[in-house]
Amino acid sequence: MGSKADAQVKPWCPFCGMDVGRPTDGVQRKMREFPMGNCECGAVYVSDATGHNVGAAMVECLVTACDDHWDLAWELIPEDDYLTGRIEDYDEVTHKVVAKRNLDGRAVRGVLYFVRLHREMNELVRRMEHKQGEGSSDSVAKEVQAVSPVVEPKRDPKRQRKRADKRQVQQLAYSGDIDALVDLCLDDRRTLRFLQRMLYAPDTAGRYRMAWILGEVCGRVATREPGPVADLLHRFFEACADSASSSWGMVEAIGAIIAARPDIYGAFTRHLFNFIGDPGTREAALWGLGEIASARPDLIRKTPFYALIPGLSDENAVLRGLTLQLLGRIKAQEAGFQIMALQNDTTPVCLYQRGEPLHTTVAELSIIASRAIHKGEDNRE
Repeated sequence: MGSKADAQVKPWCPFCGMDVGRPTDGVQRKMREFPMGNCECGAVYVSDATGHNVGAAMVECLVTACDDHWDLAWELIPEDDYLTGRIEDYDEVTHKVVAKRNLDGRAVRGVLYFVRLHREMNELVRRMEHKQGEGSSDSVAKEVQAVSPVVEPKRDPKRQRKRADKRQVQQLAYSGDIDALVDLCLDDRRTLRFLQRMLYAPDTAGRYRMAWILGEVCGRVATREPGPVADLLHRFFEACADSASSSWGMVEAIGAIIAARPDIYGAFTRHLFNFIGDPGTREAALWGLGEIASARPDLIRKTPFYALIPGLSDENAVLRGLTLQLLGRIKAQEAGFQIMALQNDTTPVCLYQRGEPLHTTVAELSIIASRAIHKGEDNRE
């Protein structure tokens, strides 16, 4: 078995954690020195094959993120207006990260440099792109505002950083103090680990409550430090795929985190469908997809959601209710008749919204879903 130093892996985005494609020169060549690429989360990256021109790569990456508006790029302030990241030991030839920095006698010193604009700057760039059409500019601005939360205020670098401990995190989580948990997490990343352990709640309500709190905390932390949240998502997926480990609360937490920041982690949505086929995780996966649908229904519609429609006739009332909630949020006209057929199903169910139990019936959920679908039809007309 090879050592860790011999490992070669695909490069990844430091913001969302997804694999990134090979940087290219693009169809429309400009006065550029470096190959470039775009991540699904909106980050822009450039490749410096030698590692000696990182300064020039940083400038070119930032200017590209600003749609070649040089004046705007020079006005931006790191962290306040955009985040940066870098992947070392990148080899352009194989499109791999080579840990030992040497491949077949050839030195590997490449760097992938990433830039991701904050919400306000993204909105400004899009307005500048659409300045000739005021209406389209406003619509784009509304779209960006709808899916991107406000960036967390910058903390005083001279502050005395707090250290997290298990008992403190538990107290803050049980009291629902999201603000304090975010502050603590930005000071000590172990906070996410302690919150993760709290997902192993013995009761269903406790797991959904902790999953929602973790999602809210991660959503706000990711505006400043998306990397640790991406790492947490990867650990959740690995644990859920391992038959020897318990995935209590993790599938729910994945859905809550993606729903809190679909602009960064939306690409993970399709992987939640892997848990639909397992009876032990089906309910959690449907709930997670429903949470994502409430924030970004388009992410669900890009997936094979037709496979979920048979869930409307499942013998488990909770699964019927979760499927109704999900299909209603994405305005699935394709299932309109099946949804209406459940308006006489008075079976009581308990779902969870914002971490709190919601007692309702399948019939009520069917009515709500039908109204959402018909409202979407009216808007299109």
